[in-house]
Amino acid sequence: MDDTDQIVLSVDGLQVLIDVLTADGYRVIGPTVREKAIVYDDVASVADLPRGWTDEQDGGRYRLVRRDDSALFGFAVGASSWKQFLHRPVVKLWRARRSKNSWQVVPEVPPVERLAFIGVRACELEAIKLQDQVLLEGEHPDSHYQARRDNVFVVAVNCAVAGGTCFCVSMSTGPKAESGYDLALTEISDGEEGTVFVAEAGSGRGRSLLAKLPHRPASAADRQSAKAVSERTAASMGREMRSDDLHELLHRNLDHPHWDAVAQRCLTCGNCTMVCPTCFCTTVEDASDLTGKEASRTRRWDSCFTIDFSYLHGGSVRTSGGARYRQWLTHKLATWFDQFGTSGCVGCGRCITWCPVGIDITAEVEAIRDSEAD
Repeated sequence: MDDTDQIVLSVDGLQVLIDVLTADGYRVIGPTVREKAIVYDDVASVADLPRGWTDEQDGGRYRLVRRDDSALFGFAVGASSWKQFLHRPVVKLWRARRSKNSWQVVPEVPPVERLAFIGVRACELEAIKLQDQVLLEGEHPDSHYQARRDNVFVVAVNCAVAGGTCFCVSMSTGPKAESGYDLALTEISDGEEGTVFVAEAGSGRGRSLLAKLPHRPASAADRQSAKAVSERTAASMGREMRSDDLHELLHRNLDHPHWDAVAQRCLTCGNCTMVCPTCFCTTVEDASDLTGKEASRTRRWDSCFTIDFSYLHGGSVRTSGGARYRQWLTHKLATWFDQFGTSGCVGCGRCITWCPVGIDITAEVEAIRDSEAD
C-alpha cells in the first residue's frame, strides 16, 4: 500500500477493529497497565489500553507517569515481549504412562489458537522475524512455535515516543514498521477529531479487515503528520550503538579485561535474557509421579547466565560471571551473524532498563571500542 492508500481511523474505529478481530475468533492481546508497568494482556476494548500513560526508562529504572494528553500508545515498551505468546515460557512436550512392561509415550499436541497482537513496535516485528528464523527455518522447525505463529494477526504501531534506553535506529530496526505486519497504525493528534490513527495494510488480510472499518481517506496533512511522528522519534533515541563493526570488534576482544570489570557488577540473574525478545534458549525437565506409572517432559526458558546452562560431564564450561556475560553479549552481537547472518539485537533497550544494576550493553561495547583507540 502506498501513501495514497492510507486511511484514518478514529478511536471508535479502533474499537471496531478489536470487535471484528474478536468476532473472527481471535484472542486479542495488546498493551495494558498492570502493577505499575505496561504489559501485554487480553484486550476487549480501547478502555483496556494505557490511555494517557507514558514510561520513563533508564539503566535499571522504569516507571509510568501521566502524559498531558490521552494518547493510547504514547509509551515505548515494557518488560514483556510478544515472545511469551509464541515461544512459550513453559511447554509440555510429552506424557508417558506405564502399562505392564511397556511405556506409552504421547506427544503433546500444540494448541491451535488464533492470536491478534495490537501495538507491535518496529523493533518487536524484527524480533519476531528473528525468532521465526531460529525456530522455523532450520531442519527441525519447532512445532509448538509454528502452531502459534501460523495463526497470528499483527497490528503494528509506529513509535511516537523513544524510551530512554531505546537504540533501534542504531540497529536499523525502527522506529517505523517496514514489514511483517497485517496493519500498521500511526497515532496522531487531530485538532478537530482528537486522537486518530493513520492506517495502512501490509497484507491481504489487512486490506480485507480495513474495508470493514469506519474510516476516511488520509489527507496530505494526515500523511505528513504520520511521517513527522516517525522522524521525530528517530531523532530522539535514548541510546546509540555503532553496529557496523561489532562482529570483528568482539571477536578481537574475547580476552579483554573489561569482561571481568562487568562481572563485578553483574548479578548473573538472567533478567536481560528473560526480557530480551529474541533470546530463545531452553532446557527440559523430566518428572514422574510417586507411583512411577506416569512421567512427563516439560520445556522451559533457560538463560546462558545460569551456571548449569553450560554444564558438561564434570562441571560448567563457563563458571565465572565474566565468562557468562561475554557469552551472552558476543552471541547476541557477533556470533549470531555466524549462525543466522544477522545481529540478534533489535535495540529495544529492555536489557538495560530491567538490569537490576543498570548494566548498559551500549556502554559496554563502547568501552571495548574506546580501549582499542587508546
